[in-house]
Amino acid sequence: MATDIPHASFLATRRGKLTLMLLAAVAFLDFVDASIVNVALPAIRQDLHFSEQGLQWVPSGYLLTYGGFMLLGGRAADLIGRRPVLVAGTVLIGLSSLVGGFAESSGVLVGARLAQGLGAAMMLPAALSILTTTFTEGSDRTKALAVWGAVGGLASAAGVLLGGLLTEGPGWRWVMFVNPIAALLVLGGIFWLIDGERHRARLADFDLRGTVLATGGMLLLVFTLVKAPDQGWGAANTLAELTGALVLLAAFVINEQRSRNPLLPLSIFRVKGLAAADATQLVAFAGLLSMFFFLTLYMQNVLGYSPIQTGAAYLPLTFAVGVAAGISSQLPRIGTRPVIVAGALIGSGGAYWLSRIPVHGSYLTDLLPGMIVFALGLGAMFVAVTTAANAGVPPDRAGLAAALLNASQQVGGALGLAIFSAIATSRINHLLASNTPPADALTSGFQRALLASSIFLLAAAVVALRITNTRGEEPQPGTDTQGGREPEALPQPAPA
Repeated sequence: MATDIPHASFLATRRGKLTLMLLAAVAFLDFVDASIVNVALPAIRQDLHFSEQGLQWVPSGYLLTYGGFMLLGGRAADLIGRRPVLVAGTVLIGLSSLVGGFAESSGVLVGARLAQGLGAAMMLPAALSILTTTFTEGSDRTKALAVWGAVGGLASAAGVLLGGLLTEGPGWRWVMFVNPIAALLVLGGIFWLIDGERHRARLADFDLRGTVLATGGMLLLVFTLVKAPDQGWGAANTLAELTGALVLLAAFVINEQRSRNPLLPLSIFRVKGLAAADATQLVAFAGLLSMFFFLTLYMQNVLGYSPIQTGAAYLPLTFAVGVAAGISSQLPRIGTRPVIVAGALIGSGGAYWLSRIPVHGSYLTDLLPGMIVFALGLGAMFVAVTTAANAGVPPDRAGLAAALLNASQQVGGALGLAIFSAIATSRINHLLASNTPPADALTSGFQRALLASSIFLLAAAVVALRITNTRGEEPQPGTDTQGGREPEALPQPAPA
């Protein structure tokens, strides 16, 4: 007996499932590039003769352009079209990775990493906005965002695992060479599954002054945060750079208030809960990213793990992230706020457990339990924050909302590493000066940094109390639930 289904599920179709798989692959590629080089750093330093200070720009170069150009990438996706921006970003990340893999000098590799970050800043907001404007029916959107959030959490952990396998296997250059192969597959999927869009904007429609101010301010802010542990937080250079970044960003806000075609329409913050979700992501990711960083250093520099052993140590964590993400996606009636708060509290507990690592630690008793607890919180929080930050956003602002969320993540990561590296380094240097054995000094420094990570995750739970409690079954404004098609008339943001 035939039934009339008023809201067809695009996700239930074969094309819908393949589209979601493609977008998840884009997310995985971008997120994994942020962490895949970490385990390979000792091999990269030896092969390309990096200095101690210069080596930090291998991971930080990607973070710099990723966070600095994210807002521009998201708005370009809204104005020019999501598919062309996604294609351009994919081509750029593939070519730059190829150059990085063949690099024979430190400068070429850092340049490749900067270009990778720019490509990711184009890809990620375009892909997330395609997801939120394609899967518009209530349950479809919840499931799609759950997959996206789960992939983000998995990739952050899997990057360390893949980096270890590749570094100890075919060599560190394959950390770069896997990207061109993945980019070719992604490009094929884009042209097959993602419909082209009509031309949306002329160059005159771009807020060029706002673009310069926003990009310059974000680049200077992330750069300052990355350099602060080496320069010192009270150093004149650090204070001058922070002041300059704040002045540029303040000028950007003033410009956006007066611009006819702003890069960042400030009316988007009238979408309830969006600002709180982005703030939660910023504070939480400061704790999340630093946890991976310091645990990796602990395993390699204190416990003496090889790259492949370090990578394999994260395998249970990736599994636990997937389990937590799957469970949280099945809780639409509870809403996003309780899941985010619970996830942050659980993650904080896991980070606190890990902050008690001893000098002669055991993986099974000292690392694995805390990592599993941490992963359960991470998986739940990634899914729920992504859902909350995109709820109620009209289709013509989807790329911008995606960019804001991911810019918050990158700035948070840079902020966390800057603060916690300073905490760890100060403690380590103090103990080394008093003739403490290096392993004891390193462990003590890592303990303090992980404790600070725990405190930041606790703060994220407090910030999350301000998030609107979005439920997965709620309809999204201004969307057509038939097959995920975007409406011709693009709505304005909902009033406060």
